[in-house]
Amino acid sequence: MCTTELKIFPDLASLSLAAGQEIVSAVRGGRRFGLALSGGRTPRLLYELLGTRFAPQIHWPKLHVFFADERGVPPGHPHSNWRLAWEAFLGRVPLPPGNLHRIRGELPPLEAARRYEEELRRFGRLDLVLLGLGEDGHVASLFPGAPALQARGLVAAVPWPVGDPPLPRITLTLTAINAARGVFFLVAGAEKRGAVARAWAGEEGLPATRVAPRERLVWFLTQDAVPPSLRGAEV
Repeated sequence: MCTTELKIFPDLASLSLAAGQEIVSAVRGGRRFGLALSGGRTPRLLYELLGTRFAPQIHWPKLHVFFADERGVPPGHPHSNWRLAWEAFLGRVPLPPGNLHRIRGELPPLEAARRYEEELRRFGRLDLVLLGLGEDGHVASLFPGAPALQARGLVAAVPWPVGDPPLPRITLTLTAINAARGVFFLVAGAEKRGAVARAWAGEEGLPATRVAPRERLVWFLTQDAVPPSLRGAEV
């Protein structure tokens, strides 16, 4: 049964440090560990910490890195989630090449989704998925009302332009996200306060409301992202 936790921090730096410590702790153990990274601006500092301060504490050969979603662009493109993670984190650590599982955003979205689904099925269930939260309540590239929310596979293609900037997307589905052992939401900024309130209220149809991993769901929020309804509710 999934447990839900709320952790509130004064700023993004302290949030990133705490999330990094949790990831290091989660990766410890004797078996391989599947981690899916989020895109967006919020996790960049966390990735930099994983690539520097926390790097000596991680046994890299057992960590496999996936992505929650990717934009339909080549890996060197400024809007590529891969590029963000590579520059901040992955290019700095001794991860075996076979442990890096990139979504091939340079391919047509349907082909990229097919290949990524095959790769994910070969690996098995993920251990931890990092997610951001859009102001409209979207997670990964699962937007409110989108057909991808009903997809039954592990990976869905969004072949038309969506999001900001508007680009085709490839995304984990709710099936894949909820099959993971845990999910960490990383949310910072006052502009996210409304989406947080709606998700915690269980608003029907909001993608974030439908996230329910197998064991543990943790919300990491900066103080300015906390709606009035959650003040004093940290658990």
